[in-house]
Amino acid sequence: GLFLPTGKASFSASMATAPAPPPPPASSLSAPALPSQSILPTHVSLSRPPSLSSARFFTSVGSPGSLSPFLLPTRRAGWCWKRSRAHVVVSPRAVSDSRNGEACLDPDASRSVLGIILGGGAGTRLYPLTKKRAKPAVPLGANYRLIDIPVSNCINSNIQKIYVLTQFNSASLNRHLSRAYSSNMGGYKNEGFVEVLAAQQSPENPNWFQGTADAVRQYLWLFEEQPVMEFLVLAGDHLYRMDYQKFILAHRETNADITVAALPMDEQRATAFGLMKIDSEGRVIEFAEKPKGDALKSMMVNTAVLGLDEERAKEMPYIASMGIYVVSKDVMMKLLWEEFPQANDFGSEVIPGATAVGMKVQAFLYDGYWEDIGTIEAFYNANLGITKKPVPDFSFYDRSAPIYTQARFLPPSKMLNADITDSVIGEGCIIKNCTIHHSVIGLRSWIAEGAVIEDALLMGADYYETDKQREVIEAEGGIPVGIGKKSHIRRAIIDKNARIGDNVKIINRDGVQEAARETEGYFIKGGIVTVIKDAVIPNGIII
Repeated sequence: GLFLPTGKASFSASMATAPAPPPPPASSLSAPALPSQSILPTHVSLSRPPSLSSARFFTSVGSPGSLSPFLLPTRRAGWCWKRSRAHVVVSPRAVSDSRNGEACLDPDASRSVLGIILGGGAGTRLYPLTKKRAKPAVPLGANYRLIDIPVSNCINSNIQKIYVLTQFNSASLNRHLSRAYSSNMGGYKNEGFVEVLAAQQSPENPNWFQGTADAVRQYLWLFEEQPVMEFLVLAGDHLYRMDYQKFILAHRETNADITVAALPMDEQRATAFGLMKIDSEGRVIEFAEKPKGDALKSMMVNTAVLGLDEERAKEMPYIASMGIYVVSKDVMMKLLWEEFPQANDFGSEVIPGATAVGMKVQAFLYDGYWEDIGTIEAFYNANLGITKKPVPDFSFYDRSAPIYTQARFLPPSKMLNADITDSVIGEGCIIKNCTIHHSVIGLRSWIAEGAVIEDALLMGADYYETDKQREVIEAEGGIPVGIGKKSHIRRAIIDKNARIGDNVKIINRDGVQEAARETEGYFIKGGIVTVIKDAVIPNGIII
């Protein structure tokens, strides 16, 4: 048992050192309505909480004539003690990797927040990875796709109503989302969903999405129907882990119209981002897009206002917009329909415009790993970053906030006499007598004898070829899916279903920085060779 004071505090079950008084009667935790007169309990037993499936809210008892508190179940069997002005969060989780406690929203995020994930444009900077798929559908980290990151963050933050907006090559994205999430989100008394909204013509607007704000505006008639308080606007091509409940709680506590997620920056990185200037209360008062020189100096702020310690605040005196926003529902409709009906972009038009017309725009500090995967080089580095030891840049393993994806029911990977170091291997791979170092090997990868894989990202395959099929293909002079015998791949990305022949060398021997050889099955960007999906690289070729 735990003693719960009336002040604002946070406790874990391990903090209770004194023996607990006897637990209150079961009726005090399961009454369907507030009693007219009752006595305030001195503790709540957490050793075996009542079933969460039988009721949404559990009523505690309160003193006569006072505002009665509520004991609310949170998403991961945590408990939230609510009063009119103060609350105590109790999270008796025995297994967790997350260090910070949960925010306590009232009403909770599952009923009051709509997630809107923007799929981005054509993804030209990620080409050829986006040749046959939308940017959010690009494979990531051996088993996942980019879209799994914001969707998982939403689910872990108890946000269960999610739309994904896209207009380019959306077939694979739609297929992945329907297979991964459609059977898990909805159901009786559960209105959760993950749905793709593609650009479409209408009598009012015959155009494609012109930008992030225009995409939301075109579907605002649909979003308006949802009985929510806020819209959470996210990007589909960022790699990070974030509890959006704290983000939303800050929005509500500051009574903001818009809250912008902000990343602390040093001077070296700041020139590549859109920066914000804030006052002493964290309110955004100025924006600057990729400033340099004196314009950059003028955007320096005291990031300690947002929660950084004094030492790190001196090292990182700038804050950059992450392109993630919480916008109150009525504010969103006013901005896109009345104030800025022609604006196409949130970051450069709508958000600065909202500040200019006097709306309250707050900054919310996110101090953790975050990567905008917008280019081939950023994508390559983010993937290989998960092999870093002892601690990877981004970990897909967090017991309290996992990253979800499609359940493919693949067998464990089989490694036969292979030498593998500092690498991540996906599901269902067959790896034979080869050498792999500092690489990410995607699901269903087939790597033949004598191959050498260094500093490479292999995305794997969408299907298997049986031994008999492979024999037939080779007998006919073809090349099976996978990496052939004695091939050498270094500093390269091999997209799905690629057929790499025997004795092939993909090592960028001449150090070429940029090359477009689409007819030959590959591109080079930033010195990184990218083999196109379904490409065939014949035996003995040297790139």
